[in-house]
Amino acid sequence: MDARIAFSDSNDIDISGGSSSVCCTGQKNNESPNLPANSPADANALGRLSETLESMFLTEASSPPEFDFFADAKLVAAAGNREIPVHRCILSARSPFFRSIFSAGKKETNAKVELREWMKDYNVSFDVIVIVLGYLYSGRVKAWPRDVCVCVDDECSHDACMPVVKFMVEVLYASFIFQVSELVAKFQRHLLDILDKASADDILIVLAVANMCGKACERLFDRCIQIIVKSDVDVVTLDKALPHNIVQKIMDARLGLCLQGPVSIGFPDKHVKRIHRALDSDDVELVRMLLKEGHTTLDDAYALHYAVAYCDAKTTSELLDLALSNVNHRNPRGYTVLHVAAMRKEPKIIVSLLTKGARPSDLTSDGRKALQISKRLTRYADYKKPAEEGKDSPKDRLCIEILEQAERRDPLPGEASVSLAMAGDELRMKLLYLENRVALAKLLFPMEAKVAMDIAQVDSTSEFPLAAINKVLVDAQRTTVDLNESPFKMKEEHLNRMRALSRTVELGKRFFPRCSEVLNKIMDADDLSEIAYMGNDTPEERQLKKQRYMELQEILSKAFSEDKLEFDKVRRLF
Repeated sequence: MDARIAFSDSNDIDISGGSSSVCCTGQKNNESPNLPANSPADANALGRLSETLESMFLTEASSPPEFDFFADAKLVAAAGNREIPVHRCILSARSPFFRSIFSAGKKETNAKVELREWMKDYNVSFDVIVIVLGYLYSGRVKAWPRDVCVCVDDECSHDACMPVVKFMVEVLYASFIFQVSELVAKFQRHLLDILDKASADDILIVLAVANMCGKACERLFDRCIQIIVKSDVDVVTLDKALPHNIVQKIMDARLGLCLQGPVSIGFPDKHVKRIHRALDSDDVELVRMLLKEGHTTLDDAYALHYAVAYCDAKTTSELLDLALSNVNHRNPRGYTVLHVAAMRKEPKIIVSLLTKGARPSDLTSDGRKALQISKRLTRYADYKKPAEEGKDSPKDRLCIEILEQAERRDPLPGEASVSLAMAGDELRMKLLYLENRVALAKLLFPMEAKVAMDIAQVDSTSEFPLAAINKVLVDAQRTTVDLNESPFKMKEEHLNRMRALSRTVELGKRFFPRCSEVLNKIMDADDLSEIAYMGNDTPEERQLKKQRYMELQEILSKAFSEDKLEFDKVRRLF
């Protein structure tokens, strides 16, 4: 076949996952004299060629390519640092980008190309790299991986939510980097078709990438500008998402159309900027000093909204501790601070706001609660990942679980007492119990434990010694009272530690009930100390304790498998 014959994916992609067809346009002097151009025979031949080339490529991320031994180069995806075996001759024939790469310094066998060197401005997932490379091999766009193109919200139509917008933008950017002009044009059309349905915040992402692609995405860039100019997106959000020259262009257009509204939509005043800069520096003390000048308040500067959106969890917590702002205050776009936190998707910040009285039932101007915002921003692929013992839970799912739990319960009623089945009334045993319970939570549910401990500020207190579960409980069971031993004295540092640990347990019970239930069954087992201490037990007693120990293990295993079963049920719905 003439090397000048090019694959061209002429049909639009079905967003539900259907593949597009392949057509070919060749030079007339190379056509067969016995067959008309674009005949069925040509189409069949090209279809077989496409399938053959496609079979040489990695189509499933979890399995090796069938013809890996033919590959003479590897691409290293920035996302996850995963390697993709490829064939230099095919990629060089299909892409000027790869022709340049492999003809300049990448001629050795099994050469590795680090894609992060060229994809510096925007993160592209492994799934997207596979989609674009698959197109270069076969001339067809493979069916989209559905679990990365749909969100968790069952009420969403999934035609313009964040996962599908982000997926399209990533394909557009990767196609631009690989210089696949026909794929750039195709996904530019797809994005233009859904812009009117997408949220303004998602359009900012599209605009940023369209700007990176330059003239190749000029139509997309202009349309995004038109939408953002007429939107209610404030200048602070624009500054964080876009280059300064683009922001200035938007603000000039608003001014020309007389769309300059409140100070939050236009440029904030100098005092508000100083407060925001102090927050960027994590300097809450400077914020306190600026407030004393009396030019504005935290609510007037939307400082809490700003901190939740752009600062770390510690700065947000310190700002909340000032108790100078309304945690349910709305910005001009109608978002409460909790709505902004749901967009940020940081569990610690969400829990901090809820413990300070943020209302999960509050609606945005378009009728969304924080929970729905979080769901629409979360890919199903990220939500369905099951919790693994000793590993962090996915943040996206954790945020959803926290907000779901917050909607089910009343606000946290201050410092609640902890049910201590084995501690009785002795303060020392209560403290040991709390140490052991939190230590066990850190081992089994590290992400959940860290969120609760950070909010309760456990790290600012000193750990009480002898917190090994078996040793403490066994010693408590076996040790007789020594009348000559000095009684334990509860000091202020012990009380502070107990308050922080108690707060941690209470937060865990409120926001992570599944984890707390597991800990309850283990920690509050009446026979836990007896299980740990064998002593001079008879063989029958040892067998009974061993059986009880196996039951506790089964409780733990069941807790970890419940999520997987639930996710499997949900997955079958798609």
